[in-house]
Amino acid sequence: MKPAPTLSMAFLHPAGQLLPEPLAALRKQRGTALVDMPLPTRKTENWKYSSRHLKLTDDMAISLPAEGKTGSSLAVPGYKVAFLNGVMMPEASEYPDLSGIRIQSFGDLDDDEASELAQRLDDTLGGSDEKGAVQMARLNSARFEDGLLIRLKPGAALDQPLFIIHETSADASGSAYPRIFVDAGANSQITLVEEYISSGSEPAMVNTVTEVMAGEGANVTSIRLNMEGDNIQHIGATGVVQQRSSRFESHSVGFGGPLRRHDLRVRLEGEGAECKLNGVVATRDKQHYDNHTSIEHVVPHCNSEETYRNIAADQSHAIFSGRIHIHQDAQKSNADMNNKNLLLSNGAEIDTKPVLEIYADDVKCAHGATIGQLDEISLFYLVSRGIGRREANVLLTMAFINELVEQIPVEAVRETVQGRLSHFFEQTFLEA
Repeated sequence: MKPAPTLSMAFLHPAGQLLPEPLAALRKQRGTALVDMPLPTRKTENWKYSSRHLKLTDDMAISLPAEGKTGSSLAVPGYKVAFLNGVMMPEASEYPDLSGIRIQSFGDLDDDEASELAQRLDDTLGGSDEKGAVQMARLNSARFEDGLLIRLKPGAALDQPLFIIHETSADASGSAYPRIFVDAGANSQITLVEEYISSGSEPAMVNTVTEVMAGEGANVTSIRLNMEGDNIQHIGATGVVQQRSSRFESHSVGFGGPLRRHDLRVRLEGEGAECKLNGVVATRDKQHYDNHTSIEHVVPHCNSEETYRNIAADQSHAIFSGRIHIHQDAQKSNADMNNKNLLLSNGAEIDTKPVLEIYADDVKCAHGATIGQLDEISLFYLVSRGIGRREANVLLTMAFINELVEQIPVEAVRETVQGRLSHFFEQTFLEA
């Protein structure tokens, strides 16, 4: 019997980026725990559609150097923090100077601050995973070279969005491990925009983790844009823990690649907490995108709303796996999950798996999933009114997702996303 593949030892040797001792010790501890870590296979339930796309060669274990300039596809109308290959670039960043808000590199923390942070890292990424699940966020914890700590004191509010630009410079094969930790105090407010972009053409991997601790009454909005090139494997995780009356809102937009994977985990731990998760994915050629979400209602009187839409063309593959877990004590929970999917060709594939696990008896929960193609009657109507067939295809495809794109609360981001999606579909139907 062929032995199960394990993570190469080459991935367990972080580069020499200096970190405060408590964080360096944590990184070493996490690395030791990954020795002989099994890699996902088709028999790994949460990776069964994506395991064959995961390519972790030894040359990819090398940390990409943080050298060069950073850019963005966005016209940044707010504050900015720039990462290059997982390391913060202060000279390319513009920090807010507001009372009650601290933004720091992990490397700039003193030992006491680093010790406190080390005790909290990874706390949002636990939970009741299915048996045998593989979480690649563990690799980030063993390899991060730097990170961003965002701390909002009670009542603090960021007056403009904070843009976090993650650029991967793949002039050589290697990997990068960006890390973000957001500590939003009681009744604080922040909007984060994470944009993932790349330059260079060599095969590379980005393994990223963002954690959010939302205190009582905190309001956190997260916008996540995956716009990297076709040479980049992207494996991301976002973990959120919410306290009483807090609100977390997520808007995720992703374009396919050789492997795109995002795990979003939200845990509602305080009564009255609410979360709203929106996601849009577009794939073509032989691209791949895999979204996994998990919402845990732990206590009573919490609300969650989740809407994801996938569009796949050519021979591409999109996956949505959504799970809502209503714990036994989470009475009076309201939860709704909806996943709609659009196939643009006979060779494309979309797999959807919405799951409700309900252990309380006084709840309102619903979930649904559909997969279909463009409506020929609507297409015929537009063409009969003098609209070209290609333009009609683009209009109908954009209409399928525009309801979610319009909900992105930052105008500059919304306009960029609409333009990028429109161009993506124009190219898709041009080549059809």
